[in-house]
Amino acid sequence: MEFDYPKKEKLKSKIRITQLFAEGKTLTVFPIKLIYLKVNHQEAFIKAGVAVPKKKFKSAVSRNHLKRLLRESYRLNKALVFNNTEDKFAFLFLYLGKETLPFEVVQHKMTLLMKKFNAHISERP
Repeated sequence: MEFDYPKKEKLKSKIRITQLFAEGKTLTVFPIKLIYLKVNHQEAFIKAGVAVPKKKFKSAVSRNHLKRLLRESYRLNKALVFNNTEDKFAFLFLYLGKETLPFEVVQHKMTLLMKKFNAHISERP
């Protein structure tokens, strides 16, 4: 599995994001919340996006930094999901914390979240 995050795997559709908030299921490993929805994409296996609330981080620099951390930790850990399921999903990662955490902590939490997602998916028929 390659450690890349190409454009075809990025969640950009406004309709799909609205659908995620309306119908998606959630898993949380503080400070990251995963909203996911099983979908039928035409091309990509999993589409993922990240979000950091403007209410908690007023500075765009802070928000962008956290989004980079989330994308990078997803990129490094997405093999945990790709190798364990054949289904297609839309993911949205929300940052819930009030302060910026170091990359090592964010990556560890992302790994725990991906493992929790795999366990949650494997127990369902």
